[in-house]
Amino acid sequence: MNLFADIRALTLDAIDGLVRDGVLPAGLDTANVTVEPPRDAAHGDMATNAAMVLAKPAGKKPRDIAEPLAARLAADPRIATAEVAGPGFLNIRLAPAVWQEVVAAVLVAGTGFGRSEMGAGSRVNVEYVSANPTGPLHVGHTRGAVFGDALAALLEFSGHDVTREYVINDGGSQIDTLARSVYLRYLEAHGREVAFPDGVYPGDYLVPVGAALKEEVGADYVDQPEDVWLAPIRDFATDAMMALIRADLLRLGVEMDVFFSEKSLYGTGRIEAAIEALRAKGLIYRGTLEPPKGKLPEDWEAREQTLFKSTEYGDDVDRPIQKSDGSWTYFAPDIAYHYDKVERGFDQLINVFGADHGGYVKRMKAAVAALTDGRVPLDIKLTQLVRLTRDGAELKMSKRAGTFVTLADVIEMVGADVTRFVMLTRKNDAPLDFDVSKVLEQSKDNPVYYVQYAHARVMSVLRKAAEAGTDVADARLREADLGQLDHPAEQALAAKLAEWPRLVEIAARTHEPHRIAFYLYDLASGLHALWNRGHDEPNLRFLQDDPDTSRAKIALARAVSIVIAGGLGILGVEPANEMR
Repeated sequence: MNLFADIRALTLDAIDGLVRDGVLPAGLDTANVTVEPPRDAAHGDMATNAAMVLAKPAGKKPRDIAEPLAARLAADPRIATAEVAGPGFLNIRLAPAVWQEVVAAVLVAGTGFGRSEMGAGSRVNVEYVSANPTGPLHVGHTRGAVFGDALAALLEFSGHDVTREYVINDGGSQIDTLARSVYLRYLEAHGREVAFPDGVYPGDYLVPVGAALKEEVGADYVDQPEDVWLAPIRDFATDAMMALIRADLLRLGVEMDVFFSEKSLYGTGRIEAAIEALRAKGLIYRGTLEPPKGKLPEDWEAREQTLFKSTEYGDDVDRPIQKSDGSWTYFAPDIAYHYDKVERGFDQLINVFGADHGGYVKRMKAAVAALTDGRVPLDIKLTQLVRLTRDGAELKMSKRAGTFVTLADVIEMVGADVTRFVMLTRKNDAPLDFDVSKVLEQSKDNPVYYVQYAHARVMSVLRKAAEAGTDVADARLREADLGQLDHPAEQALAAKLAEWPRLVEIAARTHEPHRIAFYLYDLASGLHALWNRGHDEPNLRFLQDDPDTSRAKIALARAVSIVIAGGLGILGVEPANEMR
């Protein structure tokens, strides 16, 4: 049940009726006709812009359309009033029975309430985290992991076929640095005194990796030249780091469907195939780039390179894909990787990058647009930095990593559920302040607690009702006389429930899972407000002396808890049944 979609359909039917009556001409485009919550709740339950949108193409004044449209809408039993406002907006109030039907619909659908077929089975690849396998995940990776995972779940909830993917950046020079760092820890495990020069990874997390390498190969690599041990230690260290990363992701509740190795692109012809696909479109050429603006890098020189015409697809400059010495640039395997995704048949690609990858957005979108002739859209979402604080002081160091706070550190401090929810309390492209002290408080200012407390309150009501002998199983609550939910405060809470399916579709369409967290906070606020009013107005309490009345009141509370549980499920958070 999507009430806003239903009333929009009713509005379109009414417009068709006006066409049949000769009030409006045939063939009007109604794609931009909307039915939304009004900006001011005092104006009604819904508002439509239909008259404003259709006025110009119909050659009429908006009010000349709005008035007959209002009359047609008011004839429907779901509509209590339809009033023209201002130059031609229509404000709609719904009959009380509609809100009661919403409560019943939630109880029937359970946590599936709000699911839609908007995605129509469209295959979507969501690539997120994809941290270099050179160390444990840090707090910045955590935000990307939570955002990507919640977005994937949101898209699934709205009918998409989603693949969660992590690309392992195991083909670059950073893996050589990792191997050299592990070798030093390996020598340490053999009792050698070692120095850690600049440019290696000094974190203690590599100590057990060096010990494990000693366990596996003994002294085979001690005092051996680099060409003997570099390649095998590269593989050993990468596997060890990916095991650590997988374990960290599982702590956060993140499970990937695909781990794609960048190294698999090299020496297999896959990079060459992607570049040839672009060459066949006339998009690869030999040329010399203009010098970068501002201060020139010391190693910059005007030299002929192999370039991709990314400017034809909205990029600022054409991009090099092959250096003058014949080696590939970093961009070439990225093109090949996305070409591989396209070849796997995805209808849409979504990449979640850290804020430091902002300069990569245009070139990557250009490459995918060129490879697919614009058929497969690529959306790149950037997650901004996280500032982690406790008691007013910024946390910057980790015992394990040495230079940054790890994902494991954050979960140890506040737990996975709190971590996930807090990471979605701001839009992805806005910086996030994560106050460890604040999120452990039991107050309205702590959004995690506030939402969880709402769910726990309802569970407490259900337990107390059951102890008093009232059958509060969902099947029994569906049979309650919901006509008793006649107070404006109760209907306002039911109206908030009615917004959920629409909110899900908007969040999925815009790729903005933070909207779910915001909605849940507002819904919880409505539940708490109704609960508090019950202190002064006994008729609003969920537990009444009459079991039938109790069941009606509890049905509303239970519907709220169901939607909260469904929303938290999208965010990857377990609903609380009681607060400790």
